[in-house]
Amino acid sequence: MPPRLLRHFFNVWPPFLLSGIHVTHLGADWRSAEVELRMRPWNRNYVGTHFGGSLFAMTDPFWMILTLRALGEDYVVWDKAGEIEFVKPGRGTVRCRFDLTDAVLDELRAAAAGGGKVLRWMDCPVVDAQGDVVARVRKQLYVRLKPRVRREAAAERDAAHSPQGSTAPRP
Repeated sequence: MPPRLLRHFFNVWPPFLLSGIHVTHLGADWRSAEVELRMRPWNRNYVGTHFGGSLFAMTDPFWMILTLRALGEDYVVWDKAGEIEFVKPGRGTVRCRFDLTDAVLDELRAAAAGGGKVLRWMDCPVVDAQGDVVARVRKQLYVRLKPRVRREAAAERDAAHSPQGSTAPRP
């Protein structure tokens, strides 16, 4: 699904729509996203500020989706853990921006090249209209090469190290 279509899907998806969560940007290259949470009577907590679950939900799928799509189909990417620190009461519209850099993608590819799992924390501050941090959200991603890719890489490595003209069968 192209990013533009996924952005529209998110904006009519009931968990986001009913929570006041709106995806304002999803980069065509899967490297960035912007999300806002609009204050609504049904997403306020007992004291009239943003419900903490909505603050966390607005950030939930984005690091995983951006990383999965940017790395490509040779990788498994999952959310492993998440945490949120509430810094100040959230009122009005709050926003979060996700920027996935080439450096992070290169780091993940290098760490996963051996076939093992990689765990990486990704941070995203949620800010209010004045730019003040309302909450700090961290998501831990699990990244690993798919088994098929690991087997193919091993076969290529073995073929490169075998004597030329060898008729040994490839796995």
